[in-house]
Amino acid sequence: MNKTAVITGASSGIGKALAFELKESYTKLLLCGRNLEEMKLVQQLISSKSNQVYCIEMDLMQEESIRRAATEIQSISSEIHLLINNAGVSQRALAADVDFEVEKRVFQINYFGPVLLTKLLLTNLRAANNAQIAITSSIVGKFGFPLRSTYSAAKHALHGYFESLRLEEEKNGIAVNLMVVGRAKTAVSKNALLSDGKKYKKMDQGQEKGITAEECAKRIVKALKRNKKEVLIGGIETWMVYFKKFFPSLFYKIAKKEATHV
Repeated sequence: MNKTAVITGASSGIGKALAFELKESYTKLLLCGRNLEEMKLVQQLISSKSNQVYCIEMDLMQEESIRRAATEIQSISSEIHLLINNAGVSQRALAADVDFEVEKRVFQINYFGPVLLTKLLLTNLRAANNAQIAITSSIVGKFGFPLRSTYSAAKHALHGYFESLRLEEEKNGIAVNLMVVGRAKTAVSKNALLSDGKKYKKMDQGQEKGITAEECAKRIVKALKRNKKEVLIGGIETWMVYFKKFFPSLFYKIAKKEATHV
């Protein structure tokens, strides 16, 4: 059976690892992102006789770019069996200091961009019958945390939106899967935005000790095969989700300790 998968943020990190992990399962792999050259390198590495790999340039900051990408995706395949909204940008700044334009940028990339792309491709997902929409979220989508105020808010918003979409689209054969990722050893902290919009350019200590992008991708694909509505992916840091729910005083003690490093 011919199956099509769309992956955003596919030029590096978890998105790139997902492309490698899914190359045998989908006859058409559509890689989306800003860095076309890096995606072409991925394309060369995963292309085979059994699949077709396409690179589609898309900037989640630009509505017109998202619309162009959606049109290109639809010209390649009328049915989409898997859409992975993986692209995003993190933050490392005090809420009081963040320029409002930077806050809008964080929300556009992490929330409005994925929402628009999903809406544009919804007809194609419905046409596939038993399609899946996967969201690469974060544990800070489950709680607030120092230096991540707007990023956390955007991830909270993703959870609310896509949980609602799941309930609405189940009758149309679409499953929605939230992948709640903790620390993964990627460039996410290096690319995180400071209060003025510049890049942080540092690897967090916690990030350095996180699971690899490859391991993260394997766990995501495993969860997708099992059609998990929501799954925590990471190490010991994912326990914070349970601390917040069952031991809130312990959670706030740990979170406040982290705030003292600011």
